[in-house]
Amino acid sequence: MSIRTKHNGVNTSYFVTFTCYKWYSLISEADAYQAFYKWFDYLKTIDVQVFGYVIMPNHFHALIHIPIDCLKNLNQIVSNGKRFIAYAIIANLEKHEKEAILQGLFESTTVREKDKGQKHKVFKDSFDAIEILSVDMLSTKLEYMHRNPCQGKWDLVKDYTQYPYSSADFYENEAENTWITDYREIY
Repeated sequence: MSIRTKHNGVNTSYFVTFTCYKWYSLISEADAYQAFYKWFDYLKTIDVQVFGYVIMPNHFHALIHIPIDCLKNLNQIVSNGKRFIAYAIIANLEKHEKEAILQGLFESTTVREKDKGQKHKVFKDSFDAIEILSVDMLSTKLEYMHRNPCQGKWDLVKDYTQYPYSSADFYENEAENTWITDYREIY
């Protein structure tokens, strides 16, 4: 049995990653990028700040800051986000009639998950979170995630600032991005 880590820090920033089940490219298959932006809108309502993000075809990275007066911890914030985004992914897959993918995700749920009402396995159960301990660490993580679309097998764009599902253009070219709080104004 896995042990869940409780991330209860307030006035704390985290580098967060979560991944689609079996690394399937469900985000791109479902064209679910807008679901992340809707989640970012929700985060604003609870005063959680997004310092940076990249939405890849099969995983997501973000730098998230939880203020001192936030009523939710990181586990709740990410779990709610994953659930909301999973619903959007399934709805879009249904809309685009991607029956084979939907059937595979349905068959991947365990009896226990089905008993809890889960119909499809969209994301890996856990997520990764690393507490940001310094501005140098934050900057390093931001650089890593922004360059992710050009790294390894991806080659999604030649210039990482041109990847449309990222905050890189905001930081590198001062492009408008309503979801980002510039960490340099806080740290």
